[in-house]
Amino acid sequence: MQIYKFGGASLKKAEALKTIIDIISDKKDLVIVVSAIDKTTNKLEKLVDAYLNNEPLKLEIFEKIKSFHINFAKSAFGVKYNEFEIGITNIFNQLKEILDLPSNTSYDEVYDSIACYGELLSSYILSTYLNINGVENSLVDIRNIIVTDSNFRDAKILWEESKALIKNKFLDNNKIYITQGFIGRDKFGKNTSLGREGSDYTASGLAYLLDAECVVIWKDVPGIMNADPSICNFAEKLDYLSFREAIELAFYGAKVIHPKTIKPLENKNIPLYVNSFVDYKKKGTEVKKIDYKLDLIPIYIFKANQILLSVSPKDFSFVVEENISKLFALFTQYKIKVNITQNSAISFSAAIDGNNRNFDKLIEDLSKEYFVKYNTDLQLVTIRYYTDDSIVKMTSGKRILLEQRSRTTARFVLQ
Repeated sequence: MQIYKFGGASLKKAEALKTIIDIISDKKDLVIVVSAIDKTTNKLEKLVDAYLNNEPLKLEIFEKIKSFHINFAKSAFGVKYNEFEIGITNIFNQLKEILDLPSNTSYDEVYDSIACYGELLSSYILSTYLNINGVENSLVDIRNIIVTDSNFRDAKILWEESKALIKNKFLDNNKIYITQGFIGRDKFGKNTSLGREGSDYTASGLAYLLDAECVVIWKDVPGIMNADPSICNFAEKLDYLSFREAIELAFYGAKVIHPKTIKPLENKNIPLYVNSFVDYKKKGTEVKKIDYKLDLIPIYIFKANQILLSVSPKDFSFVVEENISKLFALFTQYKIKVNITQNSAISFSAAIDGNNRNFDKLIEDLSKEYFVKYNTDLQLVTIRYYTDDSIVKMTSGKRILLEQRSRTTARFVLQ
C-alpha cells in the first residue's frame, strides 16, 4: 500500500482534480490524504474568531466559504452537480449548527470543532469527482481511525488506540481510499487537529499504522528546495535527504514538511517522496535512511512575522535554570512557539511566532517579575551548511538583532 498526500495549494482550481486522476491512473492499493482546498483553513480561522466574538460577520464569512466550495464543486461536477449537492449541503448544515449555538469551551477546542470542515469538504469533493470519472474509491472519515490526545490545535496521535481502530479499514488491497489530513478525535469523541499543515503527519501516521510501502507528498514545487522559490530566485531542488536532515529542516521551519512527519516513517524505515504536482512525471526529492554524509549546498529557511522578546529579572537575579524553567512554563501555558533562545547573566531573549493570540497575556504575566522589551515584524533566517558568502547574502543591508552559529547551522534574527 502507498500513501499519497495532496495539499491545499495543489487544489486551487477544479481543473487540478483532473491532474490527480492522471497521477493515480495506474494505482490501486492506495490511500489518498487530502488537505483543505487552497486557503480554506485561513478562512475558517476567521470564522472561529467571529463566532467567539459573537460578531454578525460570522454569517458573512460562513456564506463566503459555502459559496466558494459550491462553485468549486459545480465547476468540477458539471451537469452532475445536482446529484451530489445534498452531500455538500449536509456538511455545511453541520457547521451551521455549531455556529448557531453559544460557545462554552476554550478557543482551541472551538477551533478544532470548526477547522475540521475544510478537510471534510475537500475529501468529499475529491471522492465524488473520482467516482464520477470512473475511479472507484471509498471515502473514510479519518476521525474514526486517528485517536489523539486532547491537546487541541496541536494533538499527538495515540498509536496503540489508533492501531486498534484501523484494523477494519483500508482492507481491500485493490482499492483507492480517500480520507482527510490534519484532523482526528480524542478519547472523548471531540474533534482535534494535528497542527497547521498537519496533513503530512496524518499521511506518515497512516503509513506507520498500515506498514505502507512509501509516502508521496504532492506539492506545488519541484521537491524539497534549498530555499523558498517564492523568495529566492537561486533556489535548487535537493535530490536526496536523510531522515535526520529532514527532521532538522522541519524543526527550523522549512514549510515543505510538517515537523511531526518524519519520526513515524523513520521508525519503520518507510521512504518519503516529495514530488511536483505540476510536473508529476519528474523526479522530486527522496527522504530515506542514509548512512553516509550528504554533500549539501547551503539551505536557507525563512520564518517571517517574528517577535524578539527580551526579559530580565527585576531583582537582578541570574537567569539560570530556575528562571528559565519559569519562562518556558509560561510559553507552554500560552502555547507560544519558541524558535530560538539566547541568554546572558541577567537577560533572556527568544524569537517567537508573532501570530499568537495569547501574546498580550504572556507579556502581562512576564511583567510581574521581569523587565520586558520586544521588537515585532522581524525575520528569522536559518542557514544549514552555511558559508561566509551565504551569510553575507542573507544579512547584507539588514540589522542583526540576534545571532547564533554552530558547526553546521547559522541563525539570525533580522530587522
